[in-house]
Amino acid sequence: MRVAKAALLYFAIVFGAGFILGPIRVLVLEPRLGPLASTLCESPFLFGAMWFGARRVPMWLSIDPQIVTMLAMGFGALALGLGADFIIGLTMRGMTWDDQFAYFSTAPGQLYFALLTVFALMPSLANRSWLKS
Repeated sequence: MRVAKAALLYFAIVFGAGFILGPIRVLVLEPRLGPLASTLCESPFLFGAMWFGARRVPMWLSIDPQIVTMLAMGFGALALGLGADFIIGLTMRGMTWDDQFAYFSTAPGQLYFALLTVFALMPSLANRSWLKS
């Protein structure tokens, strides 16, 4: 149960950062810089939120940072994030399922896919104590 709470809290931290940064990227940066450059500008901030959440959540919830636990936390948060992204895409951005999947074939979409991969793996990467055992 604590791993599920960790996944939810990790998701909330990173999704919250993305929820704040997303409108800035879309409304301010994209018209000036284009989709790829604006996504590149947003990426370090999302990476920082991932690192922060991945490091803090296990400490806050007193979770032993074993690789299986950290992978479960990361992939659980990824599932929540993908679900939220699709719901927001459908309801707030008017994107169809096909539009959302087609986005991954664009350069910004491929960068986003890379960030999703990092998001899922960050708890394991940021808490590498399992390497010592």
